[in-house]
Amino acid sequence: MVIDPQLQRPAIELVAVRKTFGTAHHEVSAVDGVDLSIGQGEFFSLLGPSGSGKTTVLRMIAGFETPTSGTVLLDGRDVTAVPPYDRDVNTVFQDYALFPHMTVAENVEYGLKVKRVAKAERRAQASSMLETVRLSGFGDRKPSQLSGGQRQRVALARALVNRPKVLLLDEPLGALDLKLREEMQVELRAIQREVGITFVFVTHDQGEALSLSSRVAVFNRGRIEQVGSPLEIYERPATSFVASFVGSSNVLGAEESKRILGVEAPHSVRPERIRLVSPTAPVADDEVVVEGTVVDVQYTGADWRVRAALDSGSTLLATVPSDGLGGTGVGFSTRLAWPRSAAFTVANTANSGGED
Repeated sequence: MVIDPQLQRPAIELVAVRKTFGTAHHEVSAVDGVDLSIGQGEFFSLLGPSGSGKTTVLRMIAGFETPTSGTVLLDGRDVTAVPPYDRDVNTVFQDYALFPHMTVAENVEYGLKVKRVAKAERRAQASSMLETVRLSGFGDRKPSQLSGGQRQRVALARALVNRPKVLLLDEPLGALDLKLREEMQVELRAIQREVGITFVFVTHDQGEALSLSSRVAVFNRGRIEQVGSPLEIYERPATSFVASFVGSSNVLGAEESKRILGVEAPHSVRPERIRLVSPTAPVADDEVVVEGTVVDVQYTGADWRVRAALDSGSTLLATVPSDGLGGTGVGFSTRLAWPRSAAFTVANTANSGGED
């Protein structure tokens, strides 16, 4: 469910938020001037490498960290200095943080018990929430009797049973194996659609962010490089960092772009848009064609990843369908072609991160 933040008051707003750690003599900027608006009911991901500032932003929304400067608003209310327990948000962590001595039902009921909800009512609400996360019938079990994916769903149920306005998820699927993580991505998206609560999801996994989110903010060195839909982030990255971090991309420098494209500005081309062309094969009028020598070939099952060196010294990566490699191998000369529209201008940015 994509909600335009302009249509109603945002669920979350960050205004010029900064967070520094250390002393005046050695100050480290973890978050450096972040402005962000997240709409009601969005599934919004904070994506970036370790040390990019995304987790610090999540902790400031939760109230676990106080901004050095700037403002945090939840549903229009300034909560910058408000403690976590007085914010209408809940957080799900990677380690689940379940109480091992309690049953599943007791874990889910815990927040309602703290709020002094009557026993019968909290049992009914916990039972309903366990049904929502597909765990009906598991209420009497202990967390140790559950799989990783089931424990994750208990943590979700416990966080959602209080019906917070915002649910914060800090790398919640990071401890799961690949198959279970993919299954939980489907479950998580379905649960979010069902409950309609704003989800803010922190991850360093690009595929996870693209598949789950209505919008994504890409972080680098404490700043946001781009905010957009998964399609916008992937198809039209705003900077060289976004192009290289989100999926694979070939980033051509300004001089290389001028030589190949006739435009002196950095450009990016996705490997799947590049095809290998034999010397005699025709090319379309709108295609860019360069010559190179194959220096590496990798088989991934679904396709081949072919890296070719150009005369200029730079390399291009092409993703070729599994049946489309032909006789091309390492050391072979080849032509690489792509539609001119597949190359897009990007701003030049650094690649490394700071504090997470």
